[in-house]
Amino acid sequence: MTETASALYAGSVMHVRLKPRRHRLAYRIFSLLLDLDELETLDRRLRLFSRNRFNIFSFHDGDHGGYAAGDLKAQVEGLLVSAGLEPDGGPVRLLAMPRLLGYAFNPISIYFCHRRDGSLLALLYEVNNTFGQRHSYLIPVTDGAAYPLRQRAEKQFYVSPFMDMDLTYAFRIRPPGDEVHVSILASDAEGPVLSAVHHATRRPLDDVELARALAAYPFLTLKVMAGIHWEALRIWIKGIGLRPRPAAPATPVTISPSHRS
Repeated sequence: MTETASALYAGSVMHVRLKPRRHRLAYRIFSLLLDLDELETLDRRLRLFSRNRFNIFSFHDGDHGGYAAGDLKAQVEGLLVSAGLEPDGGPVRLLAMPRLLGYAFNPISIYFCHRRDGSLLALLYEVNNTFGQRHSYLIPVTDGAAYPLRQRAEKQFYVSPFMDMDLTYAFRIRPPGDEVHVSILASDAEGPVLSAVHHATRRPLDDVELARALAAYPFLTLKVMAGIHWEALRIWIKGIGLRPRPAAPATPVTISPSHRS
């Protein structure tokens, strides 16, 4: 069987809230890295994975994007053009949790947008909240940037009801290879407020590994949503008050300037 660029990444996610009350959570999770050009091939090749139809694991295009008409890759390339970039048809690879038994919720998904030569052109961070809203941050990658990549964006989108809007996100990304590492530090004018870290190890995307993931992480996507509400209750009990929810941003994507590492 020919190896695909798409893969399964098994690992963990950890959040630490630093103020006004300390709060920590950690969960084991897995994600799929899906090359958008390989989705049809994966649909045909795998018994446990399907595209746009029910299976144990599935990927539905409508769970992501929504930026414009066209397939998901065309939408992302359109965003790159609107940011003044020049996509050349290189691969776009999405790191996200799949649907599991028909259900999925991704607090954050990341698109790694490549040129044909394999270099990174931009990263697109797609954020969902539990109110059914979505917003994305598109950040170009500086030519010659060193790894791990370091990027920044001003918060524009209401996510947690316990977090203020006046925050800056600092991303530290080691793109998918044998491992993937994603670190997000949210800070206000006085310093760090929240640190989130996801680290995972690559496995081949085949039916054997999907079956192992099903056994190791049963009902993962349902547990993600349940965990969000359970942790919210724990934070509320600690006396951290709710923040009012502002209107969603006028545009679905915030384009942030690149930052040299």
